Amino acid sequence: MESVSMVIPIIMDIEASGFGRDSYPIEIGVVNEHGQRYCSLVKPMSHWNTWSDSAYAIHGISREYLALHGKEASVVARELNELLRGKRVFSDGWVSDHGWLSTLYQAVGMWPSFTLSPIEGIQTPDQHEVWDETLLTIRALHKEQRHRASSDAFAIQQAFIKSRM
Repeated sequence: MESVSMVIPIIMDIEASGFGRDSYPIEIGVVNEHGQRYCSLVKPMSHWNTWSDSAYAIHGISREYLALHGKEASVVARELNELLRGKRVFSDGWVSDHGWLSTLYQAVGMWPSFTLSPIEGIQTPDQHEVWDETLLTIRALHKEQRHRASSDAFAIQQAFIKSRM
């Protein structure tokens, strides 16, 4: 039996200020096909005011910390464009992540140089069936201590690989 090599997807995960329409990205994490990570905090722009204590309870990133350690939104957008130019990137929360990514790029007057797609579009039916359980197993196995963008992107990528076996 000939083995078919699996294409490992590039994964993006975004943490945000909240869950609603006016929320914005505060951290973006990417894991490329070689397992290398990119992660950046995004300094909120002056007109980004929405803040959810429920979202903060999940990611634990304060507005004060973002103001001190976040990069300007335009810098993050440029870095993502350089890193991902011409690539197809996947998210397991595409509806939210796509909205937050659009918020970032629109705010700085740029377009992404890459495509963000839902991971469900490349999952097999068998993968889809075991996805939630596999992701929980990966999170428990790796014991990443934080719910943060690059940690989540890594777990999603590992769950894709494990569920494909």
